[in-house]
Amino acid sequence: MRAHQDDEAGTLEGGPRPRISQRWETKEGAANLLGATWVAEEHAYNFAIYSKYASSVTLLLFGPEDFITPVLKCRFDSFKNKTGRVWHARIPKREMGTARYYAYSIEGPPPSGDRFQRHAFDPQKILLDPYAKSVFFPPGFDRTAAIGEGSNAGRAPLSVLCEEDSGFDWGDDRRPRHDSDLIIYEVHVRGFTMNPNSAVSPEKRGTFAGIVEKIPYLCDLGVTAVELMPVFQFDATEPNYWGYMPLNFFSPHDRYAASQCVCEQRREFQEMVKALHEVGIEVILDVVYNHTGEGNEFGPVYSFKGVDNSTYYMASDDPQHPYADFTGTGNTLHCANSTVRQLVLNSLQYWASEMHIDGFRFDLASVFSRNTDGSINLEDPPIIGDIASDYELATVRMIAEPWEGNLASPNYELGLSAVVTNASVNTCCPMCGQQRCECSILTAAFQRGFPGIGWRQWNDKFRTTVRHFVKGDPGCVSDLMTRIYGSADIFPDSLHEACRPYQSLNYVSAHDGLTLYDLVSYNSSESWNCGDRDGEADIGPDVMRLRKKQVKNFLCLLLLSNGTPMFRAGDEFLQTQYGDGNPYNVDGPATWLDWSRVETHKDIFRFFQRMIAFRKNHASLGRSVFWRDDVKWYGVGRQVDWSYASHCLAYCLHGASANDSDLYVMINAYWEPLSFTIQEGEPGDWRRIVDTDKGSPDDFTDTPGAPVLSSLSYTVRPRSIVVLVRT
Repeated sequence: MRAHQDDEAGTLEGGPRPRISQRWETKEGAANLLGATWVAEEHAYNFAIYSKYASSVTLLLFGPEDFITPVLKCRFDSFKNKTGRVWHARIPKREMGTARYYAYSIEGPPPSGDRFQRHAFDPQKILLDPYAKSVFFPPGFDRTAAIGEGSNAGRAPLSVLCEEDSGFDWGDDRRPRHDSDLIIYEVHVRGFTMNPNSAVSPEKRGTFAGIVEKIPYLCDLGVTAVELMPVFQFDATEPNYWGYMPLNFFSPHDRYAASQCVCEQRREFQEMVKALHEVGIEVILDVVYNHTGEGNEFGPVYSFKGVDNSTYYMASDDPQHPYADFTGTGNTLHCANSTVRQLVLNSLQYWASEMHIDGFRFDLASVFSRNTDGSINLEDPPIIGDIASDYELATVRMIAEPWEGNLASPNYELGLSAVVTNASVNTCCPMCGQQRCECSILTAAFQRGFPGIGWRQWNDKFRTTVRHFVKGDPGCVSDLMTRIYGSADIFPDSLHEACRPYQSLNYVSAHDGLTLYDLVSYNSSESWNCGDRDGEADIGPDVMRLRKKQVKNFLCLLLLSNGTPMFRAGDEFLQTQYGDGNPYNVDGPATWLDWSRVETHKDIFRFFQRMIAFRKNHASLGRSVFWRDDVKWYGVGRQVDWSYASHCLAYCLHGASANDSDLYVMINAYWEPLSFTIQEGEPGDWRRIVDTDKGSPDDFTDTPGAPVLSSLSYTVRPRSIVVLVRT
């Protein structure tokens, strides 16, 4: 690569101007600026890419129309343009001609038998920069061209040069921060507004701009955080509607932007975040740092494989199938490698600082604990420490999906695993009170689980227990009580462990499973159609009434439990996916929200609104610590019915310590009415706020107009929940 001329010598007042030497990085580029970085003071781009085993790296710059023939090729000089394992160059804008896009061609040795030298170099492949901030797919893009040998020029995704554009004006944007009132709403960007009945402008449907148009709806509903399903760039020609097959960790998905200009994709995302922040809604990203969309040895070569395969991916023990697959997607990102950790950390920093993201939900986060050889390190996986030690990320929420995706090699890391002891000789766990019970989970030693201290974790035990209990399965009462309490069996608040209940991210439905309505409309091991045929066709009014009541019961248990609640978009108006619990590749009306159901099921929408407001108004429900002595557990009478056949539970949560009112909750999952005797206070002390058996608007009555009890005896109808407030 040619060097740029030094400044000409000049004349200073009183004598000749001394010759000024340019900095080395101005001539040769800087290794510490990975990606394409605009250097404004030099009006130049710095290009830098890591490749440990490459023998030659060539930068390719493409114009706005010809995506086959570069307007400039820059072959890096390994003596001047390489520092350590980073190849780099500095190119003035004036020398780049009409360049608008860039990519790399990288040569290297063939794969060897060594586990860590299973290379995939192919200089004919046009490679995407792992640090690209925007990605462009040319009109001739073809996924098959990236599979196997041969050139994919003109058919490969390209990195975009946008850095010289003016920065985004965040104004006085501040990150909102919710505690007891944190309620997470899981959203798919495209599916949220793609339906023509979304009332979103046609050109903005299915985009970040479309979400902005729906902000009044989000405010009306009352949620305080949106968790966006993956927004990293992925290959839209692959059956991958959910987005869990990323090509890049820095660029927003191009099809989620209404603007056709690739340099406006980031700006549109930033405008969405800023607009949500203005109304106090946090933005959490569902991020995928455990695998990429390049698949296994039969998958495409878009970026990481061709740049440095043995660095970015974990190797298996089988040379014939070289990629370790702990994720169930064909490959596993090598998060124990320092370069990969830097990539992940830089990506998180970028989204937090440049995009003002408030939190991250890590897909298949247990991969972070995998050592290079595939063994599991629960004590101190380096990437967890890297994240914890970063100042910018210290104020950002971290949420883990604490398992992996390949059932053949399970790595389940939720909370801490309790050692089960003999219930006949041990007293029950502290959250159950003093009496003995039939609870199988008892206070004992704990085995270390997910290593992220203080991270929230998706609690599938809460999901499973609540589903089975509401369905009417026996043997659930003791476990339900533990889940309502905050799951102290897996998040113990002992002196040594000091876990917090908010670490339990409670949910009943999420993207990967049945919708809340489908849980009561289709039969399976964890769902029940309420006694009629599956689906909605020809369903009688009594069955529909029971289904709605069961949905309200699910929501009550979710929002009346200690922990962090989350539900999926559309549950508030009985969205259905027609019984499909895994539509990861379905992009159409079956997965797009049907906004006509808001009016059809306005009674359920109203109940969601009121229950969300109730949760936000009662800080004693979602606490930073466990309820401990503030909660008293009862049954229909004084004692909890711990029997296997029991389907009922009651509790009184005293709110004084949280400057809140006392709440009394009576839960009947039995198919017959049960008469509960309220164990605290006098009849005139209590007002009935919630009775899920009643139709709207009597199922939720605001406190000022809520009926006062005339007796301490209350009949809770079959499959119903009643909530009282002491006034």
